[in-house]
Amino acid sequence: MKQFTLVFISILLLTAGCKDSPSTDKQTKRDVPFIWENANLYFLLTDRFNNGDPANDVNFERTDETAVLRGFEGGDLKGITQKIKEGYFTDLGINAIWFSPVVEQVHGAVNEGTGNTYGFHGYWAKDWTALEPNFGTEADLAELVETAHVHGIRIVLDVVINHTGPVTGKDPLWSDEWVRTQPTCQYTDYESTVTCTLVDNLPDVKTESIQEVDIPKVLAEKWAAEGRLEQEMNELNAFFDATGYPRTPRFYFIKWLTDFIRQYGIDGYRIDTAKHTEESVWGDLWKEAEKAFAEWKKANPDKVLDENPFYMMGEVYGYGVSGGRWFNFGDRQVDYFNEGFKCLINFELKGDANGNYESIFSKYDRLLANELKGLSTMNYLTSHDDGHPFDKMREKPFESATKLLLCPGATQVYYGDETARDLDIPGTVGDATLRSFMNWEELAANTERNGYKIQDVLAHWQKLGRFRTAHPAVGAGRHTMLSESPYIFKREYVDNIYKDEVIVGLDMAKGIKEVNVAGVFADGTRLKDFYSGQTVTVENSKVVMDTAYDILLLGLE
Repeated sequence: MKQFTLVFISILLLTAGCKDSPSTDKQTKRDVPFIWENANLYFLLTDRFNNGDPANDVNFERTDETAVLRGFEGGDLKGITQKIKEGYFTDLGINAIWFSPVVEQVHGAVNEGTGNTYGFHGYWAKDWTALEPNFGTEADLAELVETAHVHGIRIVLDVVINHTGPVTGKDPLWSDEWVRTQPTCQYTDYESTVTCTLVDNLPDVKTESIQEVDIPKVLAEKWAAEGRLEQEMNELNAFFDATGYPRTPRFYFIKWLTDFIRQYGIDGYRIDTAKHTEESVWGDLWKEAEKAFAEWKKANPDKVLDENPFYMMGEVYGYGVSGGRWFNFGDRQVDYFNEGFKCLINFELKGDANGNYESIFSKYDRLLANELKGLSTMNYLTSHDDGHPFDKMREKPFESATKLLLCPGATQVYYGDETARDLDIPGTVGDATLRSFMNWEELAANTERNGYKIQDVLAHWQKLGRFRTAHPAVGAGRHTMLSESPYIFKREYVDNIYKDEVIVGLDMAKGIKEVNVAGVFADGTRLKDFYSGQTVTVENSKVVMDTAYDILLLGLE
């Protein structure tokens, strides 16, 4: 593939007040750098997003009837790639995609009391060295990653080390040298959160073990039946010989997971159940992931997007930005940022979102500039396993977008947030209600819900998302309120070689708007309102615009 330099959008470099900068009547165009702290990440369940290949919908005789939304529904890697090619993510301002795990899942079903459940969600792994055929092939994954990169989109792989898939009639237990089946976690302190099983029948990997182990018999038999036992063992021997690591469970998993980076050029990990495993595991994984990323870049110089290091964000369930670098187990505090994590998922915004804009934005600005300086948080309002999202009934989809996408920090858009996908499905139990299939039909029909049209919701998310992607200052810059009523603020991002500034007005009057931009944009500067699409020139330190909206998103084109 010819060399591809990431270009999201060319912008005019603000020059006023910068050392050695050209005069204010002369402006220079520069590329917008990709900055993880400003990432606009889209999270989807692979099985529930888009069916690109109906031929792979049923494998391993998974034909038993399941409880509502507990079986495979056809979404796959090809379906994601199709939407990338169609420009769906680009139109939404998405610059990173995280999809649920795609390694081979347990073949059987688990009856959880309300009916059968298959591993459609991807968190019940059987074999970390193979892809789940319901999701696609190695060629499908390679095409997805390469297509995403061509469109300036990073790929974040969802990885699990904490547990294997459950035991079923088709999926026997790994040996007790590898996993434990008791006690069940009580979550009262560090030990009862880490050295235990999350739930019954979800075998916990002994990542703390210092005992060297052979490959589980069930894996060896599986590989032999598939004709690749020798290949897998040779690769493992080469890995352990090269690294000198002991053959303990954690390092087998690290080898298997970093293979995805070496083979496909995966840009980052989302770590599942991070707090349920010794934190040193993640430090070891980070070290080998960074090495694998460097190896991939060296082997594929024409495909390298930029010099960003490998990215790792963690799901430390219950972590909130107010904790700064620390997560408190009660009897012990852990700094996961010291174990390779650049970012932790923030479980706090869904509550903060009940406040006003300034209370939210000033809080996150303060924390990211102090306790979390040089780090980041991944904000969300909806997810796959949080039964108490900010707007479960989808009554406030416009407000949700504005508060999420304009909040300092990185953002996670959960699939269907932008189309008001229903999160309250009759007949579902537990988190299944959050995991319905993407509502493409409703979008095409422009269905009305709660007094709004779905296409209008999507347009709102698109405008805010594209503004965010075009301007790193939105998520990674410092926040300053300029006016309380109407509410107007600025964001400024500055590093050694790049500067970006924006001004945002919310809840403004529709029609003519006048904004004082003194000290931010010089007279003669041409600005774009990314919401209406109009452009304007700064005169007398002011911007005057006549738009049909109550939002202004001002920045350089």
